[in-house]
Amino acid sequence: MTRLPRAGLGRVLEELGSTLLDVVCGDAERAGDIGGVVIHDPLDEPELPDRALVLGVALREPDDIARVLTQLGERGAVALVVRAPVVADDVLAKAVASSGVVLLAFTRGASWTHLAGMLRTLTSDGPEGPAAGRIESGDLFAVANAIAALLDAPVTIEDRNSRLLAFSSRQEDVDHSRVQTILGRQVPEHYTRILKERGVFQTIYRSDRPVHVAELPEPEGTDQPRELPRAAIAVRAGDEILGTIWVVVSEPLSEDRSEALYEASKLVAMHMVWQRADADMERRKRAELLATALESGPGTLEAIRRLGLKDEPSVVLALTVVDSASEHRLPARTATERKRLADAFDMHLAAVHPRATAALIGDIAYGVLPQLSQDRHEAEERAARIATEFLARVGSQLRPLIGVGPYADDASALARSRTGAERALRVLRSGSPARQVARLDDVHVEALLCELADLVPRGDLPSGAVARVIAYDATHETNLLETLRQWLDAFGDVATAAAAMFVHPNTFRYRLRRAAEVGRIDLNDRSARLSAMLQLHLMALRDDPGR
Repeated sequence: MTRLPRAGLGRVLEELGSTLLDVVCGDAERAGDIGGVVIHDPLDEPELPDRALVLGVALREPDDIARVLTQLGERGAVALVVRAPVVADDVLAKAVASSGVVLLAFTRGASWTHLAGMLRTLTSDGPEGPAAGRIESGDLFAVANAIAALLDAPVTIEDRNSRLLAFSSRQEDVDHSRVQTILGRQVPEHYTRILKERGVFQTIYRSDRPVHVAELPEPEGTDQPRELPRAAIAVRAGDEILGTIWVVVSEPLSEDRSEALYEASKLVAMHMVWQRADADMERRKRAELLATALESGPGTLEAIRRLGLKDEPSVVLALTVVDSASEHRLPARTATERKRLADAFDMHLAAVHPRATAALIGDIAYGVLPQLSQDRHEAEERAARIATEFLARVGSQLRPLIGVGPYADDASALARSRTGAERALRVLRSGSPARQVARLDDVHVEALLCELADLVPRGDLPSGAVARVIAYDATHETNLLETLRQWLDAFGDVATAAAAMFVHPNTFRYRLRRAAEVGRIDLNDRSARLSAMLQLHLMALRDDPGR
């Protein structure tokens, strides 16, 4: 069997960091491979493998942590993990900088034993390593069956959104809601609504032990029997709630069975963390292949083959989000929402065409949509319609935007289609026009203006007539610049421009003459008009925080 490469610290943090580990000090990306995982024992210092990751189980005080960091640096260790919370004060920052050992914080409430097991499986370089040691999603059904046998009762395992992840056997004699949950892979809305109204979820999430959920009354207007009572427990990884385990029981669990369910929840947590890590790894692999395909370089055809695509006409779409409340939202939540939207985007495109694919690359989800039509305009319009349908169906706390690139005849033109999609997306992000989907052809002029704004040095704007009008407005508290802007936007139609400013046309004409006099601009000169229009557009783009 081929031996697998060891995992680096950066990859470990990608797989476990959002749930279990946070970087306190140090550069995890430069730390390199991990040679082994050991537990620090101050009374009997263990032999460290080369490039060890050390678990500082009993370390609490900053001075002790700093001392161990120095010792580990001398012995070639990669990182030290201590229990959160830990503050990156000057002492620790200096110790990390001098030792080269990355300091990590392990979330409160999570098990050191489980962390050690996950790390050793992930960083092993033998056949028992990451690829072979992963827990497949089917194993969660085996866990559900094991819990059911232990408690002598049917079991379901659900995620935080009450979606069914796995269920045990012996579900034949349960109530209507359980049957609907299994058939629909989702707990019925009426059942979750009642649980929320009664504060059941809050009670489960606040407790680290099983909670007895009394039977629900018979639904009004139906002949369905009462919902049976249940025992439920939250599945946790540290302070994060991953999901819940539900057991249909006739009475509250005994102390022994309650303890058994509590221990089982830890095992389920480890399975769920590994499943999430598997999904993240698959996303990264697909993103790397798609990035190669979109480069239209030497590796494009091989990447296309591995993605299940063909060298055929396609359109590239680019999806991103604008977070209008970013100052109030945690970056991790925004990243999670981007990932969720990217997964939904991939599923939507795949439903439209079996060879379509999408993946998140940076903060943009790129999709490749094969086209049956040989007509460029028709293909791009179809892609825009599909993008619009996706946004109409998907719910998000953020504002998703999709740029549609130009038609690509074959794989060699994917890079051009990607660039076009990015250019359209950039215009959408600037808020002009105020829509969520655009083809490059729809916003070509705005895209050119964005690119021109990048080329013009900041000190060159404003200049000439526009600069003189701005200076006059500032000194005399007038509004001549807006008068000039409205006249140019209205293509010289005084009535339209005056109405936009809510003034009489004669008043508007007077102000326009003053603007021309102050700016020393000949409004009959088309070059002068073009210069003023370009400057005003570029200044608006520079002032836009969304650029």
